[in-house]
Amino acid sequence: MHYTNHRTSQPVCPQILMFDLRGRASYNNNIMRVSVICTVLNEAGSIHHLLDSLVAQTRQPHEVLIVDGGSRDGTQAVVKAYADRLPIQLHEAGGANISQGRNVAVACASGDVIASVDAGVWLEPVWLERIVSPFENAAQAGLDPGRLAVAGFFMPAPENDFELALGATTLPLEEEIDPSSFLPSSRSVAFSREAFECTDGYPEWLDYCEDLVFDFQMIDCCGGFLWAPEAVAHFRPRPNLRSFFKQYYRYARGDGKADLWRKRHAIRYGTYLIAAPALILLSLFHNSLWLFGLLAGGLAYCWRPYQRLRAQWAALSWQRRLWTTWLIPVIRASGDVAKMLGYPVGLHWRWQNRHREDIHWRDQG
Repeated sequence: MHYTNHRTSQPVCPQILMFDLRGRASYNNNIMRVSVICTVLNEAGSIHHLLDSLVAQTRQPHEVLIVDGGSRDGTQAVVKAYADRLPIQLHEAGGANISQGRNVAVACASGDVIASVDAGVWLEPVWLERIVSPFENAAQAGLDPGRLAVAGFFMPAPENDFELALGATTLPLEEEIDPSSFLPSSRSVAFSREAFECTDGYPEWLDYCEDLVFDFQMIDCCGGFLWAPEAVAHFRPRPNLRSFFKQYYRYARGDGKADLWRKRHAIRYGTYLIAAPALILLSLFHNSLWLFGLLAGGLAYCWRPYQRLRAQWAALSWQRRLWTTWLIPVIRASGDVAKMLGYPVGLHWRWQNRHREDIHWRDQG
């Protein structure tokens, strides 16, 4: 099923399944209308965390638009159970991918500001207040509030030692962020309607890394993202190595499809396929001291994750410290292998679809 009006190339809003039982919130005309959007698919076991955190927001949204991609596990029933606590709209878009779902949600939204989240997160109580405040303060800063985008932050909420090590390995701390170059995940981002309409929307041809392509379009339209580090969304990392490997394979496949991070992927191939084997051969046939170069490089590669992990050691036993320390290089190497396998698959897809205009997004600005 398609959710685009092909005469206008704009997303269309499907029939509403349910609107909040409590009615629309009453707002003063001077208060900016804010729509929170989210796509879901078989999230019956986790969506309540997000909805509970939305109920607890210090600033309530004007509406919460949830687009369901065809859940079969009772997700819609869970969402409907919150209709007396949140101004929820539920729309069904069976078979829609994440990009299509988000575009549909924006098409259905009536707010001046659109705040995007993911189904698998829970939000700090001040999340919406902090991610919206830059829009309301824009005039005082000499900016045009009609074309703004705001980057919120996201933090891991691990439930086991693997998830703890994974978060330390893959996710930056707030103090590591350079706001001028930070590319936010759409699990915690907000943008004005005018800014969204300046872009081509979320790329519906892309199944993963869609928010990165959208970010680059937003930067072209808005000049960059304003930074709201206190607008924090918490999420659970992948619970085991297998699911993490699959996730990073898909991310890299998305990179290949979207033609992202050529240099990063080239460096990775060069490191694993040329530099590391060369050091091993040199240590075997020339001088064993070359092996220290390999070990030093591996330690440098894991140094930042170790720093993040050490900040959380106070709550860990020495056994758990050893275990999570060992997990970091395993996670690093597994993620790199997954990327090296996924990236050429994405490139192959891109070559097969090279005649499609929509995949050449870099040339459409």
